[in-house]
Amino acid sequence: MTSLLKKIDRPADLRKLPRAQLNALADELRAYVLESVSQTGGHLSSNLGTVELTIALHYVFNTPEDRIVWDVGHQTYPHKILTGRREQMHTLRQLNGISGFPRRSESEYDTFGTAHSSTSISAALGMALAAKTKGENRHAIAVIGDGAMTAGMAFEALNNAGVHDDINLLVVLNDNDMSISPPVGALNRYLARLMSGKFYAAAKNVGKSVLPGPMLELAKRFEEHAKGMIVPATMFEEFGFNYIGPIDGHDLESLIPTLQNLKNLKGPQFLHVVTRKGQGYKLAEADPVLYHGPGKFNPAEGIKPATSGKLTYTQVFGNWLCDMAAQDKRLIGITPAMREGSGMVEFEQRFPDRYYDVGIAEQHAVTFAAGLACEGLKPVVAIYSTFLQRGYDQLIHDVALQNLDVTFALDRAGLVGADGATHAGNYDLAYLRCIPNMVVMAASDENECRKMLSTAFQYNGPAAVRYPRGAGIGAAVQTDLETLHIGKGEMKRDGKKLAIMAFGTMLNPSLAAGEELNASVVNMRFVKPLDIELVKQLAHTHDALVTVEEGCLMGGAGAAVAEALAEAGIVKPLLMLGLPDKFIDHGDASQLLAACGLDAKGIVAAVKQRFGKDEPRLVVNN
Repeated sequence: MTSLLKKIDRPADLRKLPRAQLNALADELRAYVLESVSQTGGHLSSNLGTVELTIALHYVFNTPEDRIVWDVGHQTYPHKILTGRREQMHTLRQLNGISGFPRRSESEYDTFGTAHSSTSISAALGMALAAKTKGENRHAIAVIGDGAMTAGMAFEALNNAGVHDDINLLVVLNDNDMSISPPVGALNRYLARLMSGKFYAAAKNVGKSVLPGPMLELAKRFEEHAKGMIVPATMFEEFGFNYIGPIDGHDLESLIPTLQNLKNLKGPQFLHVVTRKGQGYKLAEADPVLYHGPGKFNPAEGIKPATSGKLTYTQVFGNWLCDMAAQDKRLIGITPAMREGSGMVEFEQRFPDRYYDVGIAEQHAVTFAAGLACEGLKPVVAIYSTFLQRGYDQLIHDVALQNLDVTFALDRAGLVGADGATHAGNYDLAYLRCIPNMVVMAASDENECRKMLSTAFQYNGPAAVRYPRGAGIGAAVQTDLETLHIGKGEMKRDGKKLAIMAFGTMLNPSLAAGEELNASVVNMRFVKPLDIELVKQLAHTHDALVTVEEGCLMGGAGAAVAEALAEAGIVKPLLMLGLPDKFIDHGDASQLLAACGLDAKGIVAAVKQRFGKDEPRLVVNN
């Protein structure tokens, strides 16, 4: 532990330090972040970029009385370290450890739970207006990245906030020219012009050419603060905010006085700071995408290439996308700011005219796809399961209601491990299967995933394929574009008395459980349309049925089977296994699945508990 950092157990301790020591503290804090993340894995580039900003905010504002809301929240490790969780950093994102995102139950300094983008201004506005309503004199600060500013929700909040001229609200735009993937869109171009505009550059150069030595030095020191006065009027001012910036987000001598001045102003304030992802660690500065969310690594050596021979599901999708695009010129690839995460880098390189990154704008991504489909093109929306939730109305109203031909490739379905409840794709089976016209598939291995993607693409209507994070079982992946018969499952094991219907990733543990229980095992493949004839057949030939899914039980695949049995008038003992009705914390994915009883051992135990250990005589427990 370094000399200054070990003295900081809460922000009040930070505020006792003289300003002259803050740069040294920033160096220590940055080194501690790097060392911690290298040992646990987690988000790195973004946290290295917010060290000085975090120090300045806690130094100037009276936290936790003043509220700081961090957008997305994957840049809050410096914040966690300065707010009493320094000694817990070794547990970051691990089972029973601290979260990688802000969490209200974890600390009073985490004023709002975040992990999805672009919510901070709305939440901070709510807090600012609550303070006004309650007669409390405190500030609300939203820290939002330039990538998060591309979402419509951020502008809805700006529009709402700008009419309140008597609130203590500060929006800090942390402009690092980088979200997760490189930034896109008109807003990014606007910010770039703002920072490099000829008007600002000319004013700066004139000052340098005419001022004498002492005045020139004063001008240099004043330069960062003057930017807000000499750039042209901005759209943020049109929203009703007092705009200041851009200033250097790594310069505490600029940050602290500016924040102190803004603290004394009434009404909506907007501070534009420019930071660099990976600041202070050359490898992360050079490749902030690679170091966005690394696993464990040696900081002296950097991240080494993965050596696993297994393809990840994301790679399977990326390969399929390129192969299908080469065959069908109507294919259009769409991602909401997740080019790398969704496996679309090669597709963008090979088919740039058919690749669209729409920014962090899931609602727009879905309706944009609908518009393309109206004109006879075949859009493929690559999106995480947890993020499609943000475009749910558009999915129903703009795509399914019109029965448009849009394929949804749902990455990160099921439990995702270290990112926890905010990123888990636990609900897609339930929220998709209730929508008319949808076809919903769950892949059990890598090769089946490829077949399902082809099936979804060839289906003339909305279809979704869900697949998990990371590598599969190592199944050989065919290179053709073979499709599956829609709505048909397949028998994988013939057994007696008990039939296990497995959906997606639960096939392998179900097969292992089936061996021990001498049960029939079926790969159901389709959640919608469900293979009802196969369900009826299993009900007629077995004494009891079990469904297993890596998704929420309420409204999920097991519920679909129960509904089918009820519709057919079949009364048969049915055990439904899946994720419980609670948010599941972060940790190793295999540990979490085992804790939920979704490994082979858990399936066997649940069957024996429900039906008894005497296999020939299955008894339903009340």
